[in-house]
Amino acid sequence: MLVLLPPSEGKAASGDGVPVALDGLSLPGLTAARAQVLDALVGLCRGDEEAAAGVLGLSPGLRGEVARNAGLPTAGALPAGEVYTGVLFDNLGLATLDEAAYDRAERSLLVFSGLWGAVRISDRIPPYRCSMGVKLPGPGALGAFWRSAMASVLPEVADGLVLDLRSSAYAAAWRPAGEVVSRTATVRVLQERDGKRSVVSHFNKATKGRLVRDLLVAGAEPKTPGELVDALSALGHRVEVAAEGTARKPWQLDVVVTEVH
Repeated sequence: MLVLLPPSEGKAASGDGVPVALDGLSLPGLTAARAQVLDALVGLCRGDEEAAAGVLGLSPGLRGEVARNAGLPTAGALPAGEVYTGVLFDNLGLATLDEAAYDRAERSLLVFSGLWGAVRISDRIPPYRCSMGVKLPGPGALGAFWRSAMASVLPEVADGLVLDLRSSAYAAAWRPAGEVVSRTATVRVLQERDGKRSVVSHFNKATKGRLVRDLLVAGAEPKTPGELVDALSALGHRVEVAAEGTARKPWQLDVVVTEVH
């Protein structure tokens, strides 16, 4: 099973140890593209601060992120699983997994990134600020840039069930194609209250984090979207098939909750 995750805007305050080694990251087929984006981001942030903040969409309170990006080549790195600190990752709770569950997380989780393309949770990267919606001088719109870079790399690791939990901005960087499509499942979180259902926005990240954690802790290894539905149901989640997959469209699963937290 391969689980595709979005990153979080929230990140660790700083890394430690040696700087990132691009040729040591997972998915080595992305190394050249990573170097291109890193160079473009660092060059932007070593120039005019106001212009860089505008490109990156930073509010005045986040201007310090420009200086941090400028120092990325020499900044201390952390495992990616420790860099991301947002709602999804808080509920995933990587640091509290036992050894077997963490090993499964290292094998199955892939975090998408505007800067790195996609990384495993054990890949050592420095904290940074660069969303997939950014348009950098040189690479251009990052969603489109990464789409071509990943076209030949991702199918090599997507050899079983693909659980796609990415937000739309990060889904633009790679869309399953060919035979991968029919074994891919996306998830929508719905809240049911007084007989009515509504799409959960912010708290859908928390639910998705808990779904992944439960699968890792249980040691579940579903091989198809149908087996995924069975596995999540057995773990106490209310899961419904909104649409079965076809040769062109992934499976669409609804996870129904009564409370959001």
